Amino acid sequence: MSEILSHKEQACLGCKLAKGELPVHMVYENEWVACFLDHDPFNEGHVLILPKAHYRFIDDMDSETALAILNASQVMSRAIRELYAPFGITQTQNGGGPDELTHFHLHVVPRKKNQPFAGFYAGDEWGNEALKSQLADTRTNIAAAVKSQLAGFPGK
Repeated sequence: MSEILSHKEQACLGCKLAKGELPVHMVYENEWVACFLDHDPFNEGHVLILPKAHYRFIDDMDSETALAILNASQVMSRAIRELYAPFGITQTQNGGGPDELTHFHLHVVPRKKNQPFAGFYAGDEWGNEALKSQLADTRTNIAAAVKSQLAGFPGK
């Protein structure tokens, strides 16, 4: 089936990432969403969830896509908890001006106890070079944990 894409969709970085047109560390994908590691992780296991169809804002989405994102966020959270036992998990989406992908994306970020999160929004340097160098291993571990989680998840 041939798809006619608007100029915005053709130029959208998020579309290219979600559709596998650019390299990512994919941990899970289905018909509606792509889940991959953030290239600049806040902590190990920081995942992005993007719809494969072009949506800029959550309120633009059809219900099926929105539900697929919610289901994926549950699976990613379970896999992250299984692997890293974080103090907590923050899920955040920044639409509009701060959205450099020009495409809806949800961050799923494992958090450490007493770890400030203000730097996430301020664009601070995180001192995460070691995390960046192990993205391939992190991808392998999360993908395996996701597969395990999906075995018992009704919304896969």
